[in-house]
Amino acid sequence: MNKPRRQTLQDNSLRSAWNVKHSIAILLFLVTFPALANDAGRRHSENDLLARPAIVVTVGINAGDIIGNDNRSLQAAVDYVGNLGGGVVEIGPGEFLMRDSLHLRSRVTVRGAGQKTVLKKDREQRSLLAVDGDFGEAAITVQNPEGFNIGRGVYVASKTMRNFLGTCGTILNSRSNYFTLSLSLNADILMSDGGFAATIYPVISGYNLEDARVENLTADGNRAENPTKLDGCRTAGIFFYHGDNCVISNCFVRDYNGDGISFQQSNDVKVEGCVVERCAGFGLHPGSGSQRPSVKHSRAIENGEDGFFFCWRVRGGVAERNWLENNGGYGMSIGHKDSDNFVRKNTIIGNKLGGVYWRGETEPMAAHRTTFEDNVVRDNEGWGLFVNGATRDTIIRSNVIEDSGSGRQKTGIRIGKQAGEVTMEGNTIKAANQLQDERWKK
Repeated sequence: MNKPRRQTLQDNSLRSAWNVKHSIAILLFLVTFPALANDAGRRHSENDLLARPAIVVTVGINAGDIIGNDNRSLQAAVDYVGNLGGGVVEIGPGEFLMRDSLHLRSRVTVRGAGQKTVLKKDREQRSLLAVDGDFGEAAITVQNPEGFNIGRGVYVASKTMRNFLGTCGTILNSRSNYFTLSLSLNADILMSDGGFAATIYPVISGYNLEDARVENLTADGNRAENPTKLDGCRTAGIFFYHGDNCVISNCFVRDYNGDGISFQQSNDVKVEGCVVERCAGFGLHPGSGSQRPSVKHSRAIENGEDGFFFCWRVRGGVAERNWLENNGGYGMSIGHKDSDNFVRKNTIIGNKLGGVYWRGETEPMAAHRTTFEDNVVRDNEGWGLFVNGATRDTIIRSNVIEDSGSGRQKTGIRIGKQAGEVTMEGNTIKAANQLQDERWKK
């Protein structure tokens, strides 16, 4: 039997080596004392000090508790702090090469030095499968194993088995072109359906966690060296799945070949003061089944699809004081079971498919009771607002909806023929056609 192949590092690998003293101490702690933090994070702890550990670990390229310039250094710090029940990982300035996601832990804050701290995704390697991948199988066999090194992140999917049926995990072991994975496959990934594996993963990822924070750093998707575009169901620049009460604050996400920020089935997530630019997919994506999201004071600029995308079954959310400009899709769209959301004080400018779109859903699945107020919607393609589908109880109030003279936003508000009651009051509309109401047309 061949020995597992060791991960091949690039020319600068020596700079990625950990400080030996700290690494040994951390590994011994993780192995020897796994249950030390039993009281930390308890919802009903004995006192506040037990509930909130004050552990702080620093990571830097040239100085810090842990020395290194890749994802392993960062992951060692996050796992150490997470094992103690929570605390802060401070990442110093510099560029950190991400050969896998930084996997977050509950009650751990990851804090950078703003735009000076850059987590940059490594180049993509891709291969077709050499053997079908079966549902539940935690392994793949690829035609070309080059670049599929142990410890690297990997995404497995096919032409039709994508979205939530794709799998994003980490390579754990290998023999020739056969690789074991940290997660089992979510579907049958067949060669006949173009089954493939690629070293694609979020720059920062959190699964099944709560009370995690990401602050003051840059996630760079390195789009130039990552040619495969993916949706936001399993990947994004920053991605949560079942991540409750988590916060993304003052982060920059750029050039990811997919969504910028996406969180799926994650409740009470807060996105504050972030900038998402030049990503291939959606900019800001409160994902399927995510309840009560709050996205405020953030910017989505020049992304390939919608600037802000309310996915399916997003309810009780707030989008406030965001800037959505020059995106390749709509400035914002809302639709499938997205009810009781508030959109206020946003600026939505120059988006290529239109300003704000209520998607064309039937009555049981439409975006009911949306309140859209105090927004500026300017110079988008075609129309400012399009209330489509069998939506009910929509409120459009005190907005400025205007074409500044570009001639792009020809219609201010368009209401589709299936729409229910739409309350419009106090809006300022400047357009060749202020209102196009199709409900009364025969």
